[in-house]
Amino acid sequence: MCEVRADMKLKRIACACLAALFAAVSPALSAGTPPSEIAVNTRNFKLELVVDEFGSLLQKGFGPREAKFPPVSENSAKTREFDFYPAYGNGYLDEPAIQITHADGNVSTQLVVEKVDRSTDSDGNELVAFSMKDAVYDTKVELFVKAFPELDIFQMWTKISNAEEGPVTLYRYASASPLFCEKENWLTQFHGGWANEMNMSEEKLTRGVKVLDSKMGVRAHKCRNPMYILSLGGPARENSGTVFIATLMWPGAFNFTFDFVVQQRLRTVNGINHFGAQYVLDSGESLETPKMLYACSSAGTGRASRNLHAWGRLYGMRDAQAPRPVLLNNWEATYFNFDEAKLDRIFDLAKPLGIDVFLLDDGWFGNRHARNSDKSGLGDWEVSKAKLPNGLGRLCRQAADRGFGFGIWLEPEMVNPRSQLYEEHPDWVITVPRREIIPSRFQMILDNTRPQVRDFEWGVFEKILRPNPICYVKWDANRHVNQPGSLYLPARKQTNLTVDYNNNLLAMMRRFASEFPKVGAMLCAGGGGRVDYASLANFTSFWASDNTDPVHRVRIQWGYSYGYPSNAISAHVTNMGRRPLRFAINVALGCAFGIDMDLSKLSAADMEALRDAVQLYKNTVRPLTSRADLYRLESPYAGARSAVAHVLPDKSAAIVFAYQLADGGRAPLKIDGLDAEKKYRVEEISLPAGAVSKMQAHGKTFTGRELAAGAAVPPCEKFCDSSVILLSEVK
Repeated sequence: MCEVRADMKLKRIACACLAALFAAVSPALSAGTPPSEIAVNTRNFKLELVVDEFGSLLQKGFGPREAKFPPVSENSAKTREFDFYPAYGNGYLDEPAIQITHADGNVSTQLVVEKVDRSTDSDGNELVAFSMKDAVYDTKVELFVKAFPELDIFQMWTKISNAEEGPVTLYRYASASPLFCEKENWLTQFHGGWANEMNMSEEKLTRGVKVLDSKMGVRAHKCRNPMYILSLGGPARENSGTVFIATLMWPGAFNFTFDFVVQQRLRTVNGINHFGAQYVLDSGESLETPKMLYACSSAGTGRASRNLHAWGRLYGMRDAQAPRPVLLNNWEATYFNFDEAKLDRIFDLAKPLGIDVFLLDDGWFGNRHARNSDKSGLGDWEVSKAKLPNGLGRLCRQAADRGFGFGIWLEPEMVNPRSQLYEEHPDWVITVPRREIIPSRFQMILDNTRPQVRDFEWGVFEKILRPNPICYVKWDANRHVNQPGSLYLPARKQTNLTVDYNNNLLAMMRRFASEFPKVGAMLCAGGGGRVDYASLANFTSFWASDNTDPVHRVRIQWGYSYGYPSNAISAHVTNMGRRPLRFAINVALGCAFGIDMDLSKLSAADMEALRDAVQLYKNTVRPLTSRADLYRLESPYAGARSAVAHVLPDKSAAIVFAYQLADGGRAPLKIDGLDAEKKYRVEEISLPAGAVSKMQAHGKTFTGRELAAGAAVPPCEKFCDSSVILLSEVK
């Protein structure tokens, strides 16, 4: 009994201290006042929070505006299970969002709200900032929730600051940790590997912890994209049901954890992967976590995707409405084996095609160690005298004389051991001392936590782009971290490496976009190893996969369509898979169109087909798809045919792509997204020269309602048949 009374006395003292703290720092939130409810709303969704009498920030629910969330448990002050950003070590027993070891070794954290600020930007988007502080220590956490009302999108992130007298260590530091109230939840992930990106798989979440993560450090999206779909109440459907498409704006390793906690609520913890990345903050330092995006919909994944695409075009891409240039890449035509004469020949063959940019890929640099394969020369950014004795300026002029621009491949973050750079600066790479180097693709990663490395990497852009009229850059990255160590960082901050690396990388990307605003850029990392909105905000497109077989690309592009607009996805016509050229063209037309073929080996008919495709893309497809809403019609996972439609917001026109992935009879195609009452003329386009459409609906007029019922039947029957259909409003 004495022990119980002593315990109660200690609790009363703690509450009194907390009340004094609130009275001092925030009279509006002082202890003893009733709980304060705070709602962050979009047009159709809401996040409901409560600041209780102890200053804890609790979550009632996250979902549709009409939802009635159950009340927060009165026991929450002890269990911490309803905390919006649960902390480890003082009552909470499930997956925490934050875990701190304080300067004196204390491993517990308890956050209380000091103040809440609300503001609105010029676009009408609301930012709510919760300033929180540990009840005992001078550790501060700011939680940010930004609502984009018209798009039904929420953005969440944190900033953690150390005002203690010594260093603190962050063992976990999530960007967001919302709770979901439905008892049944279905999770879709996007997984794969090199040349096999964006496979989709869905499962019902059950008891136990489910984790989706990457531990690759940099270019971390190679095997799993930092995006998922959470469907409440049942499996995700395209046109109905409550879903959240969530994605992390971060190019590095990530962690998404899912766990059922109090009253069958689902706790999600999203952010940087804390594995091997404990972050040390010295006194006065702070860390801002990457932003987590949640695209919300009560009308299925289709609406959520269109919301996210709209957000991406406004805030997540460079020059989203600008026409994406038609690229001709030399990689599959020449690989490393080229010289001025061979490139001149390619230029001559390319001139009639009407391309916008010739992109010179890997192999144009290196003298002491020639870049004739991926085994040497990387890091020595001097133009090869053997291959290009007259420099890049001559190639820029040769391209301009033929009516197109000149672009170039760069990989500024990497170095070959067989290079002059590595010979002179072996301490500049990411590695662990006293261990044998484990190579990957014959190259290593430059450690950009070292200031000299950051200066060197920026110098690559300065010396290549400033003197030459280069209009496009393909920024590649072809290695992950398998020996995480820095010869620059102090011993106690070794685990800061990958977080600091990616923050420094993003700073360089932003600088590139700012200082070279007229230079277009493709984001690349061994294919889809770096696809996220923090990176893409500085680029005009991304390279989805090194797998350019159009049959596989249908599935890969379908997966990316859940999070990214079609004009952000670079898709090139190639000979991979040896598919019919018309099929390869029609698959690439649905995204940012380009060509990567040996033109000297093509027939006159094939060259004509490419020329016609370029003109069709520029004159008809590109103006429409760059601003259209995407409707996924038939999944490549569900049957013999896959189809998507791009519909203008005013419903005045649409373009439909249908791809036959297995033999099967012709079948009606139900086209969503049209105005039911409007009339549309149906025209099959992207046909071989002189060919006549075999589609019965070609040249006829139907209402949107009739087309939604299947009035148009694409002439697709055999494997690799395809059809591109233009719908134009008839007034």
